[in-house]
Amino acid sequence: MSDIQQLTDLTTQVRRDILRMVHGVSSGHPGGSLGCAEFLVCLYNEVMDIKLPFTMDGKGEDLFFLSNGHISPVFYSVLARRGFFPVSELSTFRKLDTRLQGHPTPCEGLEGIRIASGSLGQGLSVAIGAALAKKLNGDSHLVYTLHGDGELQEGQIWEGAMYAAGKGVDNLIATVDYNGKQIDGPTDKVLPLGDLKAKFEAFGWSVVTIEKGNDIAAILEGLKVAKALTGKGKPVCILLHTEMGHGVDFMMGTHAWHGKAPNDEQLAKALAQNPETLGDY
Repeated sequence: MSDIQQLTDLTTQVRRDILRMVHGVSSGHPGGSLGCAEFLVCLYNEVMDIKLPFTMDGKGEDLFFLSNGHISPVFYSVLARRGFFPVSELSTFRKLDTRLQGHPTPCEGLEGIRIASGSLGQGLSVAIGAALAKKLNGDSHLVYTLHGDGELQEGQIWEGAMYAAGKGVDNLIATVDYNGKQIDGPTDKVLPLGDLKAKFEAFGWSVVTIEKGNDIAAILEGLKVAKALTGKGKPVCILLHTEMGHGVDFMMGTHAWHGKAPNDEQLAKALAQNPETLGDY
């Protein structure tokens, strides 16, 4: 079991990876990636039962599907740092002939990527299918997903939510990155989501709220509670309250860094706030 300091050090290094990857090609999505760093570090290094080397069939292990695929920088960094593929490959992010496209895709055989994601709203449907397959195969492992809160404006999410509850898909834990921001501004101004907890509960889900979504101890406790709710006839939703751009002071409190790369001066300032811990790629 990793201790909090180990997970914190890894998260800091993941943040450095995100910043350097996006800066290197002046393209990408740092805001949401930085906000979800703690969550994905905890999920892949402490919570999920995974097998390496990676296989696409996913039998006998927990599965994860990234639905909001634009936060690929954090996903790639966490996968590489967990040993799915060489950390040095992070230097190819969004470059010609790379396996690390702006939105993840399995067509180049990148280890850890099970679906193409980028068109928002689809990840929950895929995860439901995988969870049902595990039930049919007698596999007791869980299926996890991550979604942006702005993504919940897609109708397919609610079709999937209705289906998962209606069919008792209780080996599924879907997490919403609840940062209140999307590319066009605050979600409350673009299209208000209302009371998400009440909505998911009305659809027949169990709901866990993690108020401190950038606090490792709080995330681990919330995931523990969520896992304990599986197998009880209902799918589980985690509402993860995060801060977009967390860990970089000038990227926090705004939606401006949803899809904007830092320049040289901004990169230097951001990296100074996240000292190298495990070695840069």
